[in-house]
Amino acid sequence: MNNCYGYVRVSTREQNEDRQMLAMQRMNVPPGNIFMDKQSGKDFERTQYKRLLKCLKRDDLIYIKSIDRLGRNYEEINEQWRMITKIKNADIVVIDMPLLDTRRGKDLLGTFLADIVLQVLSFVAENERENIRSRQAEGIAAARERGVQFGRPPRPLPENFYDVYKWWEAGKLTNEAAAKACGLPTATFRYKARVYKNTDFSAMQ
Repeated sequence: MNNCYGYVRVSTREQNEDRQMLAMQRMNVPPGNIFMDKQSGKDFERTQYKRLLKCLKRDDLIYIKSIDRLGRNYEEINEQWRMITKIKNADIVVIDMPLLDTRRGKDLLGTFLADIVLQVLSFVAENERENIRSRQAEGIAAARERGVQFGRPPRPLPENFYDVYKWWEAGKLTNEAAAKACGLPTATFRYKARVYKNTDFSAMQ
């Protein structure tokens, strides 16, 4: 008897997989046959995806919610599609795109049309990811031009920093001694001292 499987992937552990899981339920995929990875599409070193491929036999069926669950770019999507349909000789259904259902049109024309649709959609998926990255980079650059700062806010200066700084600036403390008095690494103390010298104290808080 042929088996029916589902593959679910979310890019990070913070993302919610409910939408994909609901789609698998609607396709009547047995809960025990749903394989899920929570990591990015950076590569295919995915524990659950590998398990799924090992389970897969001729004429088994895999459901995925959208074509980009198979890979991060045009080449990877096509490679995994070929792995499933040509090497494993299994069927695959892309729920969001009914034309990508290898159970239909097993003749030459049906296969040809499915391959064309797959290549177009995988190209579109890769292009959209590139556009998203480009928009993110442009947004970050624009925010920086407006003075928005990214990363962790600087830690407050030690309470005794001003007094230690005066002694250090007067040459009465070495870099190491001043840093130790403030409870800071030497390089950090020297950096903060340089910044302090060129800005007012309130800007350092």
